[in-house]
Amino acid sequence: METMLLTPVSQVRKINPFKEIEDAVILTTSQDTNNKAPRKQFIESNTKEVCIQHLKHECVIPVFSKDNEVTISHTNFIETVQEAACMAFPREKIASPDIRVSHLIKGRTPDAVHKPVSELQEEDKTLYYERMAFTIEIPTIYEDIKGNQLTLTVGGVRAYNHENLYSKKTFEKFKVFIGFKNLVCCNLCISTDGFKEEIKAMSTTELQQKVVELFQMYNIVKHIHLLNSFKNYQMTEHQFAQMVGKTRLYQCLSPKEQKLLPKFEFNDGQLNIIARSYYRDEDFKKNPDGSINLWNLYNLFTGANKNSYIDSILDRAVNATDFLQGISLALSGDSRYRWFID
Repeated sequence: METMLLTPVSQVRKINPFKEIEDAVILTTSQDTNNKAPRKQFIESNTKEVCIQHLKHECVIPVFSKDNEVTISHTNFIETVQEAACMAFPREKIASPDIRVSHLIKGRTPDAVHKPVSELQEEDKTLYYERMAFTIEIPTIYEDIKGNQLTLTVGGVRAYNHENLYSKKTFEKFKVFIGFKNLVCCNLCISTDGFKEEIKAMSTTELQQKVVELFQMYNIVKHIHLLNSFKNYQMTEHQFAQMVGKTRLYQCLSPKEQKLLPKFEFNDGQLNIIARSYYRDEDFKKNPDGSINLWNLYNLFTGANKNSYIDSILDRAVNATDFLQGISLALSGDSRYRWFID
């Protein structure tokens, strides 16, 4: 079996989360983008790009209405994960965050309550974003798979619609991941052990401890080995067509029937993107004989996932990894995922 080496060889170091770190280097935006062409985004659907300064200086912070206690802001969340990355990877470079937001919530300052909309000035308006996702690359830890550079990446999702802001302050919920970003297309490659679907925290200190714990438990080499193994499996055109058809049928099954099969979270629109990209994608399309290796197919899935809403993109990224791993087992004779390709 092929030996996997990260470049440079860097492992998650078991360190004291409260130890002061002096060696990690956080790159500024100018350093991070210098001499680089504009890249694709890690998520596209219904989102826009913002900078952390916009979130910090131009957005209000929601509160829990019954006790007026402030929530952990998007800015604090991003900075907390960035600091956790410095702790877990003290001798690496940490890039500036890429931030995407959606679902703008507008408001007014008290002295502008009775102004007509046409007379509102910028200083009369307030705003915040209900949903926010971000990624932070660690460019000094990377691997190459079939000519695609994968860079270690951390990030998270915050969705205020998952909080009850009409109550008193309680635990707040965050999604955090550590995985890889394919720099060819900016697709996110996330495995189950690098993802926490729900981290509950009352403060940034508590949040930071739990994020550092996730980073320390993540097995980089195991994840890279899994991703690299996908290129060793080929799916025929018939099997691909069967998979597309069966995944559409899956959505029509009763809940009881679905429970008998592995979980599949992609919708019809995303399956249309996968089918179209199978023929047209410049980097990951089928071979001339119609076959496609699972590394390319995996990237068709993660590419289609970029059309998810912010609060579901990480869950589907993990589902893509689990599903393609299952398909690889099915191609080797395992029965659990055979339904999707037979």
